[in-house]
Amino acid sequence: MSILDQVPSVQDEVIPDNIPLIELADRVVRGKIRLSPPQQRMLIEMLPYIAPKLSATAIATMDGGSFAEALERAILRSQSPVPLLNGPVEPLPASELKKPFVRSNYRRF
Repeated sequence: MSILDQVPSVQDEVIPDNIPLIELADRVVRGKIRLSPPQQRMLIEMLPYIAPKLSATAIATMDGGSFAEALERAILRSQSPVPLLNGPVEPLPASELKKPFVRSNYRRF
């Protein structure tokens, strides 16, 4: 008797269209349905897109103010322009531009 005779064969079942993938995954986990390896792989790959994990985390230090006050300050900050972008640039003097470019910080192999 060979090893292949001992392995139970998995028949490709047609999955009904009216079963949501979350319910199908639940049935597979509970052993009510047995899928073929390609069907299982497809279910595993599709689950993060069908039922993504949603979470949010916030860390705040409340210095005696309420959450609403902190939220209002954050909204006002988000509406103001970013000070670092498109700021004034100091031009380099011509004597600095005429010098050769030094690559002392880079390694040469």
